[in-house]
Amino acid sequence: MRKLLRATLLAVLPLAVMANTAHADHDWPSKPLTLIVPFGPGSSPDTMARVIAEQAGETLGQPIVVQNKPGASGNLGTAAIAKAKPDGYTFGVSITGPLVNNTVLYSDLPYDPKKDIDPLTLGVHQHNILVVPASSSIKSFDDLLKAMKSQAKPYNFPSTGAGTVSHLSVELLLERTGGKAVHVPYASSPAAVTSLLSGDTDFAALPPIAVMSMIKDGRLRALAAVSKQRLSFLPDTPTIEELGVPGIEGSGWIGFVAPAGVPADIEKKLADALMGAIKTPSVQQRLATQYMEPAADGPAAFRQYMDDEFKRWEPLIKRLNLTVN
Repeated sequence: MRKLLRATLLAVLPLAVMANTAHADHDWPSKPLTLIVPFGPGSSPDTMARVIAEQAGETLGQPIVVQNKPGASGNLGTAAIAKAKPDGYTFGVSITGPLVNNTVLYSDLPYDPKKDIDPLTLGVHQHNILVVPASSSIKSFDDLLKAMKSQAKPYNFPSTGAGTVSHLSVELLLERTGGKAVHVPYASSPAAVTSLLSGDTDFAALPPIAVMSMIKDGRLRALAAVSKQRLSFLPDTPTIEELGVPGIEGSGWIGFVAPAGVPADIEKKLADALMGAIKTPSVQQRLATQYMEPAADGPAAFRQYMDDEFKRWEPLIKRLNLTVN
């Protein structure tokens, strides 16, 4: 009798556990969520995360608490996302570097973006704008190409660091057009812009938040958008592709990711809430004040885009022999 009872309990126990688990999943989320941002307060990823998280939290019925974990070019916080418990209560945002470029730049990362991280959705694009100082003799994109090819004088360009989109997008342009220019890395977008205005550098491809105010007040001249389509906030400026050089895209994109292994139903619910938030008109209006263009495309499209970015930047990083460690 005892053996029969024991066998019955052993048979029923897994079903009870499964029932409890299913019930727990059904109740998700039953407590606040944590959103890890691998950069400091006030950064573009932090700003985007807070705007979208506020709306997504309302949809999910739970607050989403932002936790900043800056350091190591975004690798520290991205590793924290990858190593978080895969229960849907901790997720994060990350960018081109930690999710794509750093896999080539760094010899040893504490996570593998393809194995340890699941994409939820791309959040926003921040396509670079090719600019020159207003005082420059360069009046158009064609002028710039001719000047870089003629080498009548040496040209140089600033970036926000070696291996960043502001660096690589110009290197790709030089590669495709046969132009020549010297890269001058700076620690930040403001420092790069200052170098342009002071005449220390000649042209740059920088994020819109860094240059739009100066394009508007006439201190900088926009030559082209480094994007496939014209930018909503700069509709009269053509893309580099329109100007005859296809295949060049430079976006400081930001996307939402989760640790690998989150149950599929929870991951879908979280991704749907984020995409719904991104598509909300009031959220889009707030993002527009930061010159961010919404890009709610879902997990599969986001994964494909990261793969495309890897194919775009990996050969260039290797050709330039760029490394961090």
